Amino acid sequence: MSSRAESSNVEAASSTQPVRLRGPHFKLPAGDESASGESASSDREVRGNFSLAEARGLVKDLFTPNPRIYWADFLTTILIGHACYSLTRHMPTLTGGNWALQLPLQALTFSICCALYYRAAMFIHELSHLPEKKFTAFRIVWNLLAGIPFLMPSFTYYTHLDHHRRKTYGTHEDGEYVALARWRPIWILVFLSQAIWYPPLAVIRFGLITPLTWVLPGFRQWVYRHASSLVVDPRYIRPLPSQSDQWMIRLQEGLCFAYLASVVGIAWFGFGRLPIPFLTQGLAVGFVLTLVNAIRTLAAHRWASPGGEVTFVDQMLDSVDLSSKSPLVMLTNPVGLRFHATHHLFPSLPYHNMAEAHRRLMAHLPADSPFRQTVEPSLWAAMVKLWRASAETGASSPAEASPMKQPAQQRETEMSTGTPSHV
Repeated sequence: MSSRAESSNVEAASSTQPVRLRGPHFKLPAGDESASGESASSDREVRGNFSLAEARGLVKDLFTPNPRIYWADFLTTILIGHACYSLTRHMPTLTGGNWALQLPLQALTFSICCALYYRAAMFIHELSHLPEKKFTAFRIVWNLLAGIPFLMPSFTYYTHLDHHRRKTYGTHEDGEYVALARWRPIWILVFLSQAIWYPPLAVIRFGLITPLTWVLPGFRQWVYRHASSLVVDPRYIRPLPSQSDQWMIRLQEGLCFAYLASVVGIAWFGFGRLPIPFLTQGLAVGFVLTLVNAIRTLAAHRWASPGGEVTFVDQMLDSVDLSSKSPLVMLTNPVGLRFHATHHLFPSLPYHNMAEAHRRLMAHLPADSPFRQTVEPSLWAAMVKLWRASAETGASSPAEASPMKQPAQQRETEMSTGTPSHV
């Protein structure tokens, strides 16, 4: 089932008023807040010299995804990536043990493999925004060729749409947001450290924990809430899945377990040894992909949201478009991810039309349009601004920086009882 279904189960109305994002490197023009309704506000919201209706009119013909582009791009990417993974693994044999030839060729095939695997993995983001009733075959093939072997099946990203809703963006219900601009710089380094611990944790999650959830129902609920989502906030508590989604989650995590078990089983029973080289190479690729994604994510937002409801224009201004077309930016921001502010304006725009949408907005919006505040020339420029904002305004702890966010224990109490803990 699409992530839209699960997200809709937990989307709640909020009585809080939208708040404005502010900071030393984040300024918003004065203006009226958007309308209260999400769909209505997407057309009526006006801020300063920016109108969502005007912006939408410029890109209204770009919202239809092209299946041929998705299939050709993904299949070419993942199949060549798998070939490079295999070449890297067997390079000692292919080069006859010639280290002078083996090492540079391995470095080359390993690098190409990582670049292609990262691009293939990032299609999980597209899956969460594609039309619910379409692209079913593509979702299945993506999971079989990438999601399962990468230990990141699509159910781990079902909650992504909460990162786009006005009432949940930047709040405790948005696991993809941490207010790094409001925390001390040390937390940026902690954020990057996920490259070290995420790959082995993924193996533990699907190789050891998954079978335990089949026999321990109470433990299964804890795992679904705390260890089943691709998020950046470790305090995030995921709502329990609906009955209609549980079978898909169990199927996908079961396939991940079967994949790991087959790798170990084939090596042990077929060759009499554990697949240490294969797993070591897999963890190395996982380290590179997680580190690249962490760096890209740091440059995707301003990370200045105070933790309350914000408008769609505020989301845009808290996000970043990268104008650079350098190889570094293109490789670290595949499938349209370098246009993250444009994406938050129009989440359903397919990745293959994102560059054209950005071009039109820059060409036709007024010179003083707030949209232009979202553009940075490079990854480095965006990260330097984040570091400076953190150094100038950062608090000593996440709790101090985000007083509007509830403590994890309080959130878990409310989600399990359905009653706010202060009542």
